[in-house]
Amino acid sequence: MYAIKYFLPITLLFLTASSVTAQKVFKPFPQHVHYFDNVIKPNHIPQEQLDDSVASFYKSWKGRYLKRGKQQGEYYIGADDAVANKKCVSEGQGYGMVIVSLMAGFDTAAQTIYNGLFNYYKLHPSNKSRYLMAWAQDVELNNTDESSASDGDIDIAYSLLLADAQWGNNGSIHYHNEALAIIAAIKQQEINPITFSILLSNAIEKDSKDYFDMRSSDFMPAHFKAFEMATKDSFWNKVIDNNYTLFNHLQNNYSIDAGLLPDFIQHIHTNVIPAHTGYLESKYDGDYNYNACRVPWRIATDFILNGDNRSKEIIEKINEWICGTTQNNPDNISAGYTLEGDDLKNRNFEAMSFVTSFAVAAMAEQKRQVWLNKLWDYIIGFKLNQYDYYDNTIKLFNLIILSGNYWGPSK
Repeated sequence: MYAIKYFLPITLLFLTASSVTAQKVFKPFPQHVHYFDNVIKPNHIPQEQLDDSVASFYKSWKGRYLKRGKQQGEYYIGADDAVANKKCVSEGQGYGMVIVSLMAGFDTAAQTIYNGLFNYYKLHPSNKSRYLMAWAQDVELNNTDESSASDGDIDIAYSLLLADAQWGNNGSIHYHNEALAIIAAIKQQEINPITFSILLSNAIEKDSKDYFDMRSSDFMPAHFKAFEMATKDSFWNKVIDNNYTLFNHLQNNYSIDAGLLPDFIQHIHTNVIPAHTGYLESKYDGDYNYNACRVPWRIATDFILNGDNRSKEIIEKINEWICGTTQNNPDNISAGYTLEGDDLKNRNFEAMSFVTSFAVAAMAEQKRQVWLNKLWDYIIGFKLNQYDYYDNTIKLFNLIILSGNYWGPSK
C-alpha cells in the first residue's frame, strides 16, 4: 500500500470520560519506561513535551480513524483512505488495539474503545479459525476475503496480553484466555512448522507454492517473546532463533552495504532469495518497500525492551547505511530503496512509515543521539492531514516507543 499524501475530510469521533464508567488502569500513559541499558530516546526536549506530542497526535488520530461498527459497542480502525474498497484491515485493527491499550489512563475511555475493537475482531473471523481475523472488510463491513493476515493477528494477540496487564480479567472479556486462544491459532495456522517462518496467512497450505515464503515485516521478535512467556511454549524461541538467522543471511548475502530486508522472501527451505518482481503486490516485492519499511521498528523493539544483541546487530547495519546515505538529514529519507541502498524511482517524498521506523532503530545506538533528535523534530513537524491511515498509524505507534512509553506485558 502506498502512503502518499492525502487531503481528506476528517470525521471526528470522540468518546468522553462522561460516557464511560471509571476504569482501573494499572499502567496509565505516560509510563516513562526504563528501556534496556544504553537505549536512547530524544533528549533535546523535556519528557513532558515528548508526552504531550504523543497525546496530541493520539487525539487527532482517534478522531479520524476510530469508527463505529454496525453493532452497539463495536469499533474498528478505518483504513479506507489507504486501501482500495476496504473499510478495515486486520493489520490496522491490530495497530489500533495495541495503541489504545498503551494510551489508557490518558484516554479515560480506553477500555471501552479497546473492548469495541475486540468485539469487531471477534465478529469478523477467518473461515479456518474463529480466533484469527478475516483480513479485510468492504464498505458494508462484510468480509471481502475469508482468510487471515498474519501480521494483524500477531498484533491483536499481543494487544490482548497488554490488555491483561492493563486492566486485568474481571470484566466482560477475559483478555488472558483470549490471548492464549489466538496465540494457539497463530501457531497452528500461520507459522511454518518446518522452517518456523511466518506464513502470509492461514490460506497457505502445505502444498501451496508459497508455503516456504514470508513477509519480512511479520517477524516481530519482541511479540514472540511475550507469546513464549505467556504460554511457556519453547516453540516461540525456535521462531525467534530461525528468523534471526534468516535475516542475518539476507543481510550478508543480498544487502551487504545497506542491511535492508525485502518486502517478501521466497524459498526459505532451500535457496532463500528476495522475492521476484511482481511476486504478490508490486514490482517492488523484492525491494525495501512499504512492507519491509516496518522491519527496523519491529526488530529494534526487541533490543529496546529485551536487550537482544541479535536485534542490535541487524539494526546497526541499517543505521550506519541510512545515516550515510542521507548525510544525517532526515529530509533525504526516501520512500523505498533497492537492497543495494539506491532510491526507488520517483520515491523522493517523505513517508512516516519509513521515517519513524528508522527513528526507532536509532534508539539502539547511543552514538545516534543527534540523528535521533533530528528525526523526532522532523516527524513532529508533519500533521495528520498530510498522510493516510498507514503512515499516521505507524507514526503514532512509533511515537509511543520514541517517547519512552512503550512497554511489554511482563514489564
